[in-house]
Amino acid sequence: MIINQQNLRDLFTNFNAIFNKTIEETEQNYLKVAMEVPSASSDENYAWFGQIPSMREWIGDRQIQNLSAHTYTIKNKDFELTIAVNRNDIADDKIGVYKPLIQDMAQMVRRHPDELVFTLLGQGFTNKCYDDKIFFADNHPQGDSKLIQSNKGTKKLSATTYAEARAQMMTIKGDNGKSLKVIPDLLVVAPQNEAVARQILFAETIGGSTNVNKDTSELLVVPELADHPDQWYLLCTKRAIKPLVFQDRQKPKFVSLDKDNDDNVFFRKEYIYGVDARCNAGYGLWQLAYGSTGEVAE
Repeated sequence: MIINQQNLRDLFTNFNAIFNKTIEETEQNYLKVAMEVPSASSDENYAWFGQIPSMREWIGDRQIQNLSAHTYTIKNKDFELTIAVNRNDIADDKIGVYKPLIQDMAQMVRRHPDELVFTLLGQGFTNKCYDDKIFFADNHPQGDSKLIQSNKGTKKLSATTYAEARAQMMTIKGDNGKSLKVIPDLLVVAPQNEAVARQILFAETIGGSTNVNKDTSELLVVPELADHPDQWYLLCTKRAIKPLVFQDRQKPKFVSLDKDNDDNVFFRKEYIYGVDARCNAGYGLWQLAYGSTGEVAE
């Protein structure tokens, strides 16, 4: 290939088209457990977390419900992924060998929200959420009362512990003391727990008895959780608010440094192609999630 600015523009257009096509074709899972929130600044404050309003009989004046009881801020972060293409490869028409690399870049970028969101689940037994308690904890306060509630377990995944988690989630109350009407619908596990989870949710019988848990939830097996093989999570995901948050400030943008006077070209004979984005993830409502460390036998 003759190296000139027109051919380099055509090459960038080709790489960009491959990148965008792969982005569209790559499946994501984070939206199953996280609500996506557009961001317009360096951070966003979710002061209303925990103040889930409910209807009441209208007697006397309206009662204005406070939506600023907490301070929980998610700060956006910058992310990038960059590769270098040798000028000789372009001159020798070896562009085809870079197509899989561009496709792999796009897949990694597309799945980056999955990595951010599901990493939070794995860290949910150590990281705090909006009420200043650990996300999966047994001491979440119920509003201003002295009552506490739990969304944490320690037992290994089994039909019995799954049923216990479902019952525990459905008894969770809001800060006003009323039921939140939580119905768990998604079981999330690491690959090491997939067989057990499939038996719980899809088998007709377990141990010779009718499987009463069959089809009570969907199943999501998450490779990003492989470092936490014993942990498992039961989530309520059908509401507008979800257990986790993905905050989007700037969508991934494919850019290049390919002009003759760019330092990388002048000094190293390299054309640079990269992607950058601004975003972050955080915890939503702990009431919509149950997590077990899986460290204790049933």
